[in-house]
Amino acid sequence: MDKGGPLPTVKRKNALFADKVAFLPSSQLCPLCGIQQSAVSSLLRYHFNFIPSMTWAATLDYGRKTKNEDIRPGPLRPANIIRNKFPTYKNGSNGIVIKLADGPEVPPLKEVVAKETEELLDRRQRFSVRELAMKFEKGLNTATLLSKEVKWRQVALLERDILLKNLKSVLESLRGQVTGKTKDEIEESISMVEILAVQLSKREAELIQQKTEVTELAKSLKLASEDAKRIVEEERVNANTEVESARSAVQRVQEALQEHEKMSKRTGKQDMEELKKEVRVARRIKMLHCPSKAMDLENEIKTLRKTFTEKSVDCVNLLKELELHKRLKGNDIPVFDLEGLQCLGSMLHIVCQNGATRPAYAPEPNDVGRYMQAEINFGGETAIAKTAGLVDPDAGLVDYVETLVRKPETEFNVVVLQLNGIDQPKEAVHVLNVGRLRMRLSKGKTVVAKEFYSSSMQLCGVRGGGEAASQAMFWRPRSDLSFAVAFETARERNAAIMLARRFAIDCNIILAGPGDKTPW
Repeated sequence: MDKGGPLPTVKRKNALFADKVAFLPSSQLCPLCGIQQSAVSSLLRYHFNFIPSMTWAATLDYGRKTKNEDIRPGPLRPANIIRNKFPTYKNGSNGIVIKLADGPEVPPLKEVVAKETEELLDRRQRFSVRELAMKFEKGLNTATLLSKEVKWRQVALLERDILLKNLKSVLESLRGQVTGKTKDEIEESISMVEILAVQLSKREAELIQQKTEVTELAKSLKLASEDAKRIVEEERVNANTEVESARSAVQRVQEALQEHEKMSKRTGKQDMEELKKEVRVARRIKMLHCPSKAMDLENEIKTLRKTFTEKSVDCVNLLKELELHKRLKGNDIPVFDLEGLQCLGSMLHIVCQNGATRPAYAPEPNDVGRYMQAEINFGGETAIAKTAGLVDPDAGLVDYVETLVRKPETEFNVVVLQLNGIDQPKEAVHVLNVGRLRMRLSKGKTVVAKEFYSSSMQLCGVRGGGEAASQAMFWRPRSDLSFAVAFETARERNAAIMLARRFAIDCNIILAGPGDKTPW
């Protein structure tokens, strides 16, 4: 018996069926390929080696031996091939009994697709339009893959149908060549092949039905996908329309706001112009009516001042005559006398009775309400000259100082006459700043002197000098520095002295001149 050569290597393919086979002597030729094989088992393995999960109960061919059995003539008993989706065949008392294979049941494709479709429909309300379109696209792709899988299965069924027909023809050809028990086994195998063909036909019908259902489902999913795309496009168009309308509304609102702002500005300008016109009209009315009253008041004030001056001069002359008469009675005729208006801001001159002039003195604010007396040593004799009455204050000076006290500091334009007793050029204008805590003299941005109020500081009117003594002030900020400054008017000079002394008193400091005795 020829044992045959090695079997050729053939790529195994997946298969979904199995069958019992019978074996013939090795002298038979294969009706499919015409090759003499060593055994029918080798022949079948050569033609049907694509079945990966086929389990042979025993593998024997003529001229070969397994570990468990000896070589014996005759065909082997039918092999029991177990597959997941195909039945297992057994020999029973009434013939062949078909029994379904035990194993995990896989739900049909129809049920899986129906379940997924139901879940998709249930969750449709919770998806947005874009997500719904994506789901439909995914379902369409799944249906396409399922349709392709059905096609592949149909092709596999056709191939298996052809193989079964070839196997049946081979078995029929072998049935006429054998006798006895082998022939009965071949007939049994033929009947099993026929049953397999029936089962495959049923399976093919089911696959065709599933294919139809999958095709319909794919069509419905495709229509749904197209509807979803259409809905998405409509929603996109609607969204774009709403966005454009919103933009136009925002633009209209912005234009309205801009117009409102322009109107507000225009109205504000008009209101401002109207207010300016009203102010101009009011000023014109004030200029037309008030100046006449002011001029009348000024004229009255000038007349009163002139009358007051005349009366003061007359009073002084009368007092002098009265004093002269008193001295004549006492045989005490003064050699010198004081001439001038006895009020703040005036000049008092010491004159001899024969008209000769002597040193002058300008009263300062501390002299208000006092008698002025001058002692003159002449020829070994001392003469005394004094005012006939008290020094009168300057009209309105107290109110002016009270107004300045409310400010934290006040500036006065001055000219430095002397620095440490040395005359200075009178061209540069300085600024004297009188504050609540200190005094400062500066020229532009340069600070000439700056000192806080202290007991070493001295401040008074200039004593002696020419006609400008009533407008000059002496200021010694510290022991090594002194100034003599001139103000624009005597009123400013007296106001500066009174303001500085007022602020110094708030700091518990008394400002006086050299040799002055404080009143307290």
